[in-house]
Amino acid sequence: MTPLFSLRSETSFGIGDFNDLKKAANWAHSVGLKLMQLLPVNDTTATGTWKDAYPYAAISVFALHPIYLHLPDIAVGAEALLEKYETQRAALNALEKVDYETTLDLKWQFIREIFPIAKEAVFSSEEYQKFYAVNENWLRPYACFCYFRDKYKTVDFSQWTEAAYSDELPEELKEKDAFLVHYFVQYHLHAQLTDAAAYAHAHQVVLKGDIAIGVYRNSVDVWVNKSLYNTNSQAGAPPDDFAVSGQNWGFPTYNWPEMKVEGYDWWRNRLGHTSQYFDAIRLDHVLGFFRIWSIPVSATQGILGHFEPAIPIDKNELYRIGVHFPLERLWKPFIHFEILKEIFVDSFDKVVSAYFEEKEEGIYLFKEAFSTQRKLVDYFDRQEKNTYNRWLLQSLMELLANVILLPVENEEEAFHFRFNMQHTSSFQYLNNEVKNGLLNLYDDYFFHRQNDLWKSEAMEKLPAIKNATNMLVCGEDLGFVPNSVPEVMQHLGLLGLYVQRMPKQLGSGFENLKNVPYLSVVSPSTHDTSTIRGWWLHLSRAGAQSFYNNALLQEGIAPAQADCPGWLNRLILQDHLQSPAMWSIFLMQDLLNNNDAFHFANVEDEQINHPENPNQYWQYRMPIELEQLADLKDFNQSLKEMIAQNGR
Repeated sequence: MTPLFSLRSETSFGIGDFNDLKKAANWAHSVGLKLMQLLPVNDTTATGTWKDAYPYAAISVFALHPIYLHLPDIAVGAEALLEKYETQRAALNALEKVDYETTLDLKWQFIREIFPIAKEAVFSSEEYQKFYAVNENWLRPYACFCYFRDKYKTVDFSQWTEAAYSDELPEELKEKDAFLVHYFVQYHLHAQLTDAAAYAHAHQVVLKGDIAIGVYRNSVDVWVNKSLYNTNSQAGAPPDDFAVSGQNWGFPTYNWPEMKVEGYDWWRNRLGHTSQYFDAIRLDHVLGFFRIWSIPVSATQGILGHFEPAIPIDKNELYRIGVHFPLERLWKPFIHFEILKEIFVDSFDKVVSAYFEEKEEGIYLFKEAFSTQRKLVDYFDRQEKNTYNRWLLQSLMELLANVILLPVENEEEAFHFRFNMQHTSSFQYLNNEVKNGLLNLYDDYFFHRQNDLWKSEAMEKLPAIKNATNMLVCGEDLGFVPNSVPEVMQHLGLLGLYVQRMPKQLGSGFENLKNVPYLSVVSPSTHDTSTIRGWWLHLSRAGAQSFYNNALLQEGIAPAQADCPGWLNRLILQDHLQSPAMWSIFLMQDLLNNNDAFHFANVEDEQINHPENPNQYWQYRMPIELEQLADLKDFNQSLKEMIAQNGR
């Protein structure tokens, strides 16, 4: 598995492109690998900055990303134009990491040069006419969206004169090059990815794509049909070991009842479109089809979200466990004098006078100007960026999240539990009777009462979506997993994901790969985790020893954590290859790390994404060109033998 942007070849333009898939397929075939998995390749061009390198925030779930265009294929007959970019191309290609902004800017610069020369021949071709006829429904609004994005310098369509899409818009723009160029680019991207997929097939390699769970809030899809999305909420994930405050992806959640009315056509069309290029698909966060973690737009941290749909807690349940005080004590931030004094110490007077007002003796409320996380973030965005202000913002945000319950919107005295409410100081200040009652309700809320509801939600949506495609569907089912997930996945023939270091059974140190079902994918790492080497270096000594003896079944003392030698990395790969899972899929980094020469000096640089970092720059690149990789006879022969010897 590798992001397309991470591929490196002699001919690429500072980033992997669709032509590089052919070279990757050549190498994969030569060593016996049979599948290449990519991250999403949809267009994410929203801000025009490096932040658009995040591949899971598509502005269109149908359009491919222009940054993956292989320029020589569209420069036929005008090679001299492309030659002018050679110095810049070579400089970008030599970089250790992707320079997203410069690469995209230069590619668009060339596209706009070649378009007036090449457009007539393309638009009059039979191949283009076929492409347009099949893709017109999404292509027209996408080209309009891009035109207005560039015209108004923002994707926030609420600021456009054309705040809603209409079929008249593409007719009004059909003579403008700034509109038509997007037809031109998407046609070439489609042709190049289709050609790369056919080439891979000819070399006995299949392609696995990635369907992101969300869409960008200001995307073509939302612009065209707002009724399919809940724009007053944000999708994310509850807290875990990687993100202690939860994750807020910023995407609107789906209006599933409205999607059901339309026969889930948006999802069915999305998977049908994707099947033009891919043989298998990863459904990102398949748990979202059971329930989604929904965060109000007034919050910025995932900790203030709740599962939707969910059967809430009502006031009578609270009364029965001994809550004989106003319920706002549980759902409003609990801010006691002693808590403020402990956090702010010498800054107490300054902070309290600026941000709080006293409700009653010893109990405080946030001033209205700071009463939500969003208000706080907006305020501090205007303040000086220094260590004190960053600490202060974080402390105030945590106080706003110091609640036990979250009120259900538009329902009187009905509540969701805040995740990990038992760790809040609000909880600690309650009497033991109420604490015990809340803990019992919390356990029922998260682990029992929702099971049937979430199962029925998945069984309503997933069959309709899965039946839209012949692709092999794999579900990314990591995280806080409802009890019904394995049953539903098995019933529908969806492959689950097993990551050895993230066992599905709580309390296990690691997943026993010999016990995973056939309908599954096993992997030692993902794009959201460290590599094998990064994981090994950060294991405790006891954890490393246990894994070495009990998972790898090796005798003696485990290697020290100074590094993860290639031979140990290879043992871990072999353990995965020997599992009964249908697929063993590895990060390219984990394959390369069989050779000590490919180890990065800073192991953190091997990781594609750090999910705890909301400002991650996705720019990992292979440390070696694909052509050079193909020439490493000893390395390739060793990898080929390892795959063959383990029956893969």
